Amino acid sequence: MTHAIRFHKVGGPEVLQWDEVQVGGPGPGEARVRNTAVGLNYVDTYYRSGLYPAPLPSGVGSEGAGVVEEVGAGVLDVKPGDRVAYGNGPVGAYSEARVMPADRLVALPEGISDRQGAAMMLKGMTAQYLIRRIHKVGPGDVILFHAAAGGVGLIACQWAKALGATVIGTVGSDEKAALAKAHGCDHPIVYTREDFVARVKELTKGEKLPVVYDSVGKDTFMKSLDCIRPLGVMVLFGEASGPVGPVDLGVFAQKGSLFFTRPTLNTYAAKRADMVAMAQDLFAAVLSGKVKITISQTYPLKDAAQAHRDLESRKTTGSTVFTV
Repeated sequence: MTHAIRFHKVGGPEVLQWDEVQVGGPGPGEARVRNTAVGLNYVDTYYRSGLYPAPLPSGVGSEGAGVVEEVGAGVLDVKPGDRVAYGNGPVGAYSEARVMPADRLVALPEGISDRQGAAMMLKGMTAQYLIRRIHKVGPGDVILFHAAAGGVGLIACQWAKALGATVIGTVGSDEKAALAKAHGCDHPIVYTREDFVARVKELTKGEKLPVVYDSVGKDTFMKSLDCIRPLGVMVLFGEASGPVGPVDLGVFAQKGSLFFTRPTLNTYAAKRADMVAMAQDLFAAVLSGKVKITISQTYPLKDAAQAHRDLESRKTTGSTVFTV
């Protein structure tokens, strides 16, 4: 019998259950995938807690890698036996096997393992649209990336550094500062003891930044705006500390005619052609050695609740992978 992590009510990690599930054959446009590794992402906690609504009972997880077992009618992009990965499919990745839209699957190239695939698709394609599309990071740029020692942060810091940028990052401890620095973050700031706004102004000699990437949300949002120079971009792509409350839009004028975006991977990768191009850009960065995928923790899939506890208590660094 196939198992999957599901929740029947929203709440803390304790609502996650190891359920027996029926996995049928794929319909038209679908593929059945046997997962070999599954990625953990902060967005998974948003669904589990109810911040992002989902019909109950619900699966959880959007990122994984495995082998195609069967395809439905009309599927041409993948075939049985292919090693594949995905990062923006429907929720339900926390499973031993699943049926999902085949157009969300990308073939994994030689040189990238299943575990790396599960650790990099959602996080890596997120980094891709952040630094290659929203603001095209290039030589001479100085950027701020919050949660620099997290899964997205470690990828983005390395990639931005390879593109010629100077990277400032916030982290929660000296250990995380060392990890971020080893992955391309030039100036890690331990936010628990240092004012990151003052440090940014010091590092830029008062000029501030063209862009801030913020996945923390409530605790950092207003201070992040104080780090951006006129006509710069505020990118809020997560809310790990909680949702940002109501904001007077006039603040963006007061801070210097700033631009604001609240992007999601699902929007940027909605079209298959865009998703494949993003994945290929990511694969090239990894295969070149410019970006190394750091898998810092692994858990058996049935221990997803403990992984969520560790993630939310900030005990994890880098990418976390469930073994299946």
